Amino acid sequence: MDVKVNAGPFTLSPLPYDEKALEPVISAKTMSFHYGRHHKAYVDKLNQLVVNTRFAAMPLDEVVRASAKSSADTQIFNNAAQAWNHTFFWACLAPKGGAPSGKLKADIDRDFDSLDNFKKQFAEAGGAQFGSGWVWLIAEGTKLKIEKTGNADTPMVHGKRCILTIDVWEHAYYLDYQNRRPDFLKAVAEKLLNWDFALQNYQRAG
Repeated sequence: MDVKVNAGPFTLSPLPYDEKALEPVISAKTMSFHYGRHHKAYVDKLNQLVVNTRFAAMPLDEVVRASAKSSADTQIFNNAAQAWNHTFFWACLAPKGGAPSGKLKADIDRDFDSLDNFKKQFAEAGGAQFGSGWVWLIAEGTKLKIEKTGNADTPMVHGKRCILTIDVWEHAYYLDYQNRRPDFLKAVAEKLLNWDFALQNYQRAG
């Protein structure tokens, strides 16, 4: 898919797989709208907002952290955080999923009793998020935890390490699942989580 982004310091990162690669859990049509329109819109708007500001010279993650500190920068934060969250989310998915390994597997068993129990809790937490937002696996100190955030909020601005996430905004699932958000979350948790990417994030957190 040829996606053009408005000129500016921030670019729309390419998907790490083809738009059809996550079917049947996530359709190519959903990916086309979610990535090519929603994600792109956040990047385009951010580029408009940062013109002639200090944020234009910052990496995206620094924009997120810096703009979170001031209510005057809420619009910049919302678009920067959504651009970052979506890029992270695409990397959290893999066509063939997989399973955790090494210390991550051991600590999931320690903190959630089992991988199956983690997947169940992860999907349930996402389903319980009221309105738009995200569900995250985070590392806080030596502990793995599941956390929900609303709208564009992200655990990284609160000093926590993001390991995995699933987008629970309606545009992430409505074309495929309508109002059945729990079915979407269960399918993603069981079939699409990129545990190699999660392990990389967890090793950096250690």
